[in-house]
Amino acid sequence: MMIAHRSTQRIAISIGLFAGLLLLAGPSFAKHKDKEAEPPFQYLAGTEDIAKGCAGRLEVLKEGFTFNCPGATFTLPFSGVTLMQYRPDVSPEVLGMAIPWKLKPQLARVKDNKYFTIVLNEQGKIRAVVLRVEENNMRPYFAEIELRSGKSVQEYRSFEEFN
Repeated sequence: MMIAHRSTQRIAISIGLFAGLLLLAGPSFAKHKDKEAEPPFQYLAGTEDIAKGCAGRLEVLKEGFTFNCPGATFTLPFSGVTLMQYRPDVSPEVLGMAIPWKLKPQLARVKDNKYFTIVLNEQGKIRAVVLRVEENNMRPYFAEIELRSGKSVQEYRSFEEFN
């Protein structure tokens, strides 16, 4: 089929190029968007009655943390926080505490895994939470946690820092 007018031919080529661009860019945009939509925190161990792997969001509020995942929500007040760590595993210090775990930590020591551990003592009752979170998602939380709680997170970037 031959297109008679030069302008019609240019429009047809432009539409074809645009369609090709959409076909190439569409899947990569969708993958990027899906990754951002995933909740960044994953509950892996603790004293809370939540299923292992429950993915959700951690909010840093004025008085404490709130973790929301489908079917469960809990709050951890800053006033009771005794320890906050971000490291590739759960520290021996935490594992040695008399914590009444509902879900015990069984974490893999893998280079890329990072766990945010929070330990609280509320009126003599010890609570603990271990959340898996990637470093790029956790980084913005450090300053906000310190600003709102007045306490800092012990951060270990690799196994060499504490072995």
